[in-house]
Amino acid sequence: MKIKVKNIVTIVAVVAVLAMAIVVAVSGVETTATFWALVPPIVAIALALITKEVYSSLFLGIVVGAIFAGGGSFAKTVDHVTNDGLIAAISGTAGIFLFLVVLGVIVALINKSGASAAFGRWAKTHIKTRVGAQLATFVLGVLIFIDDYFNCLTVGSVMSPVADNHRVSRAKLSYLIDATAAPICMIAPISSWAAAVASYTEGTGLSGIELFVRAIPYNFYSLLTLVFVVAIVVMKADYGPMRVHERNAIEKGDVHSTEERVDGLETEENPRGRVLDLILPVLVLVIISVFGLLYIGGFFGVDMWGGTDCAGSLIDAFGNTDATVGLPWGGLLALALVIVYMLCRKLVTFKEAMECVPKGFIAMVPAIIILTMATSLKNISNDLLGSATYVETLMKSEAAQGLQAFLPAVIFIVACLLAFATGTSWGTFGILIPIVSEMFGATDPMLYIGMSACLAGAVCGDHCSPISDTTIMSSAGARCVHVLHVSTQLPYAITVASISFVCYVVAGFVQNAWICLALGAALTIGFLFVMRARNKKLA
Repeated sequence: MKIKVKNIVTIVAVVAVLAMAIVVAVSGVETTATFWALVPPIVAIALALITKEVYSSLFLGIVVGAIFAGGGSFAKTVDHVTNDGLIAAISGTAGIFLFLVVLGVIVALINKSGASAAFGRWAKTHIKTRVGAQLATFVLGVLIFIDDYFNCLTVGSVMSPVADNHRVSRAKLSYLIDATAAPICMIAPISSWAAAVASYTEGTGLSGIELFVRAIPYNFYSLLTLVFVVAIVVMKADYGPMRVHERNAIEKGDVHSTEERVDGLETEENPRGRVLDLILPVLVLVIISVFGLLYIGGFFGVDMWGGTDCAGSLIDAFGNTDATVGLPWGGLLALALVIVYMLCRKLVTFKEAMECVPKGFIAMVPAIIILTMATSLKNISNDLLGSATYVETLMKSEAAQGLQAFLPAVIFIVACLLAFATGTSWGTFGILIPIVSEMFGATDPMLYIGMSACLAGAVCGDHCSPISDTTIMSSAGARCVHVLHVSTQLPYAITVASISFVCYVVAGFVQNAWICLALGAALTIGFLFVMRARNKKLA
């Protein structure tokens, strides 16, 4: 009966949302560059969290946005959904789709070779506790700081067997992956994120990378997320929905805690497989992917084989690169080398290697579908409805300009909301960085605080949003049901965001990063002590 009632409520909600969209569209209300531009992603996010079903929720958000953009016209609505939404999303992210498939094939090969099973046996001997398994995941996530997509998928593939052996829930694993993806990239001077930020900082009187580096100590959300992860793992202070899933994993051995499963690639036994057969392919993938990013960025010049001079510095190359081209460029080359290696080691036959191609593709289909729909929603909300323009207008208003010392906290909140609604941190700081630069002079110490607030808020909103590509990749890497990952991660992200907000309020007055960080770390650990004590009372 409960299921039937829930279905009825869902149907009524969907009909009401569509009716509202049609009424608004045909009534002539301005939906471009107004609050209505944020309604489609809000609808998608709310329905996903309520219904726990992400595909239909995202599609409904796309339809609502298309209705707004088409003015209620059926033909225009279908055209926006198809051409401006789905087709544009597929063409714009085809490179990432290809990299996902390549990575899926490499994981299938590693499993087929028995290397994953060998790594699992090694991990049982050397990683003896649940805390150790979680900290190992954290450390690996920190080490892979070049790109968030690459981080999510590589860490998930390598650490899933270890987490399963130590009864770490998939929800917790996906959180650990997500928490060491964007936050790490945002404080790493050599990363695709640092390069993207640097490209938006022209006109501030400082070089982009210098401004990025000087803003790192004030990036409270990213830094405090790392403190939070280590503290919650060591103190065993899980709370909210995550605590339920962790208890199920520990007491029942159920790492999923849900009937729904994300199909993955099962570990296969092969007596010839060794741990080295996992480490070498991963190293090859990392090295060649970084090489691909640098090559596409022009680091080796126009003709890299001809011995010409470098086109620019390492930072310049990351600034000019395109991950949607560089990652599949390196991934395909790495895949070819991995196949040759597996054949030379006689771990798989050529036929078995080719059988891994469709297996890897199938394993990545859910992530590809979600990424397509999330990108479609971003395209309609940003390009057709002008959500970015609306937020820019708010930030330049006299009310926002008059807050002075509270500006960092305000910038942080605006960036959080924009990134959460649009699902893109890069798009968020791309919009806000020029605005923040205009608010403060090049010699004003508040420039670094305001810039950090912008970057931290973008990461925070991206971290929380169900339609964020990094969130999608994290759940895909951990093979966790996407909405489950979002619902369990949200309380943790909101906790760190709240503490970061307090730090930005204080920073607006004291303008000292170390005092604010010490305060934030103390509040974080103190909060977890309280939650652990509360858990003991409830046990």
